[in-house]
Amino acid sequence: MNLPNKLTILRILMSLVIIFVLLFPFDTAGIEMPMLFISEKIVVDIKYIIAGILFIIASLTDFVDGYLARKWNMVTDFGKMIDAIADKILVNSVLIILASTGFIHPIIPVVIVLRDSVVNSIKMIAGSKGKVVAAIKSGKLKTACLMVGIALTLFYNLPFELWNLKVSDFLLILACVLSIISGISYYNMNKHLIFDSNDKEEKVEI
Repeated sequence: MNLPNKLTILRILMSLVIIFVLLFPFDTAGIEMPMLFISEKIVVDIKYIIAGILFIIASLTDFVDGYLARKWNMVTDFGKMIDAIADKILVNSVLIILASTGFIHPIIPVVIVLRDSVVNSIKMIAGSKGKVVAAIKSGKLKTACLMVGIALTLFYNLPFELWNLKVSDFLLILACVLSIISGISYYNMNKHLIFDSNDKEEKVEI
């Protein structure tokens, strides 16, 4: 359990805290969360600000743990596996919650989750045949757009919302487009592994 892996575990724990903050029924529990009145049309629930701050910190650990693992030569199979799991818990869970509360369109988490399922399946097939599927630029750009878009959404798209610039929506839509593009790229790059059969018929003489 090296430092990069500890940071990854921390990201999972922070993700669970974010999920709790976003889903806990504070009103039902008799806890009144403060509201920030930015303008006549913009009223901010403070719990989304708290979740946004935690999300940014958790997202930064995603960069730091990978950087340290490569710099200190601490890349492990466990680290690769748990890092992928941590990313999905952090991003996909928040996307689903934001869709369920009406902050974003439901098609966004649907596209992201479907794409991740396809790409992960491709990676599993490649791994079973001793091949490593490296990250591609469109996939990395998708992740960056997704994380920034989610953070802005949790912050009510401020300050851009003051000028009626839907930057958060644009970034999330762009992330969906890049998800589809990168998913197709992963498939085209590895389809020979998917349809390649290593099964050989053995002839037995009697």
